[in-house]
Formats: sequence, C-alpha cells, structure tokens
Amino acid sequence: MMRGNMRSFGTDSVLSVTLILVLSATRACAQPQRGLVPGFFIFGDSLVDNGNNNRLVTLARANYRPYGIDFPQGSTGRFTNGRTYVDALAQLFGFPNYIPPYARTRGPALLRGVNYASGAAGIRDETGNNLGDHTSMNQQVANFGMTVEQMRRFFRGDNNALTSYLSKCIFYSGMGSNDYLINYFMSDFYSTSHDYTPNAFASVLLQDYTRQLTQLYALGARKVIVTAVGQIGCIPYQLARYNGNNSRCNEKINSAISLFNSGLLKLVQSFNNGRLPGAKFVYLDSYKSSNDLSLNGTSLGFEVIDKGCCGVGKNNGQITCLPLQQACQDRSKYLYWDAFHPTEVANILLAKITYSSQTYTYPMSIQQLTTL
Repeated sequence: MMRGNMRSFGTDSVLSVTLILVLSATRACAQPQRGLVPGFFIFGDSLVDNGNNNRLVTLARANYRPYGIDFPQGSTGRFTNGRTYVDALAQLFGFPNYIPPYARTRGPALLRGVNYASGAAGIRDETGNNLGDHTSMNQQVANFGMTVEQMRRFFRGDNNALTSYLSKCIFYSGMGSNDYLINYFMSDFYSTSHDYTPNAFASVLLQDYTRQLTQLYALGARKVIVTAVGQIGCIPYQLARYNGNNSRCNEKINSAISLFNSGLLKLVQSFNNGRLPGAKFVYLDSYKSSNDLSLNGTSLGFEVIDKGCCGVGKNNGQITCLPLQQACQDRSKYLYWDAFHPTEVANILLAKITYSSQTYTYPMSIQQLTTL
C-alpha cells in the first residue's frame, strides 16, 4: 500500500533498520482478518473524523477539495488526502467498507461500528470552542450510549447477547491533542495555562478521561485501543510558529504532553490489572511513532517531513489547507498532509506496524487484541 520506495540509509541508523524490518514483516502478516471483529467503534478528533463535522457551524471542517484528493469518494470530511489511520485499521480488521460517521448512521448498520470522532474535539468540553461547534468526548460517549440503546432492539432486549457482542468489538479512543493545541497552549482564548501547571493540567485531563473510558466500559466496551498524544510540538503548525535556539520543535509543548502520556500509560496498566474486570486495553504510543517517523522518515520513503503537502506560509503550516488550493503533486513523499495531519501513506504505515507488531503498542499488538 505504501507508494514511496525505501531509501538507502547509514549503518548506524539502528532505529531506521528496526522500522524497515517491522514494515517488511507486516507486509507478510498484516492481512485482513475477516470475522474476528464484528464491530469497530471510534472516538477521537480530526485525526480520525470522517465527516461528523460536515454540517456543523465550525472552522474545523474538511469537506472540500483538496481534502480527499486521493480518497475514492472524494472530500468526505476526512482531514487528510485519503485514508485515516482508522480507515486503514478497519481494512486490516477485514471490513469490506469504511466505518461510517455517526452523523449519518442509523439502523442495522450500527452493528458494524460507528465513528463518533469530531474535528477540534477534546477531553474537556470547552476545547475547540474557538473554532466553532464540535462533539466533545463527553458527547461522543453519550452518543455511543444512544447507539447501544438502538442496538438493544436488534437483540430483542437480550442484554446478555448484546453484552457478548460488544465484548468482541474493537473500540478506539484518540483524545487529548486538542486539549493542548487549542486549549492549554492557546492562552489568548483559554485560561487553563494560567489556572493549572502542566502537571496539574495533565492530572485533570486524566481524571476526566478516566471517567469517560470507564463509562465506555460500563456501556459494553471490553477491547479498547487508547492512543497517546503525538509529538505535536513538531507538527508543521508549530514549526511555522516556533523560533527556538536549541531545537526545531516546541519542546515546551512536547514536555507537557509527555506528562499526560505517562499518566495515560499508568491508567491503561491499572485498567488491565483488575480495575475494569474483563477489559483489555492497548496503549498506542503515538508520541514515539511520530518521533520515529520524523527522525527516520527518509529511510521509509518520505522526502519531506517538516512541511505540509497543502498549506500556506512557513512549513505550509501557518494557515492550513484552503479550499481548492493546489496541493503537492506527489503526496507519497510527504509525512504531513497539512499543518496538523499526516498523509494517507503515513496513516497506512502506522496502521500496518501497530496492527501486527508491538513496536508502538503495549501490552500487545492490535492483532493480538482482536484474537482475545
């Protein structure tokens, strides 16, 4: 699926070698596993939103060209040129079609899974308000609760059968990026950076997130992928604004994110150690994966790792991709599609690696999670 060719690299690039070996292995074993996952339920932000924001009054929308330029259905509301990470993951699970957005999914289609993700959404309700409407994590969980009530009818009120069905489904939750990007580190609009130290903010986020994930468990989620916040201090949006002397990235943001991520890993460990009986959580280390791709992207076929394929200004990151703007010609050479989001090639690469290896997943690969 990856269109870029492998590049030559030095003998001291141990991490590059590791990634390439893992990718080679995944090509052989990361094949669709039909039937193991009856449903796939997705919670998150613009990294995985596939159209839920299209009819909202918000600046956080992507239902216009050139977004979707490489996607068969065109501009659907995905914040990239083609498939998102969860699109690629759904294919590896064996689904013949992509998981549909909650905004237009009703009836028996709910059984196959729903995508509740919303661009600009966060763990905190106010996150993203500067951009307009969005569906926060609290509301996404509430929407799933309504979905469960609708699904109950298809099991004729048999709660045990519904519980058994949901226990075989995969749940994905990727939240927290916007709580830092367009909340804590946007002091002109939000007061959180004045109200909380980085440690205190990570703590209150984790407290809220613990409650939200526990609610998903109460509603039937048993196999859950939880993603860390990526290295957003190094995305084109930040590179276009940061003028550091010792680092090209905004390490102040990365340092704050690391506090949240370390707490999230401990939370996953506590869930797996009996706090939520019968559940199995997989921690996806998006921070490490984004760092590795930035450091070793050229060895994996990427030629541009610090600029968006589509955008305006320095690093194509000062203003994100505008309607009908001319994007780069060869998207397979770019790690980032716009100021914030990876290209389809990067999403597919990460999906393959995390599906069948433990390079970025703990305590098991996603494929192993599906077989439990």
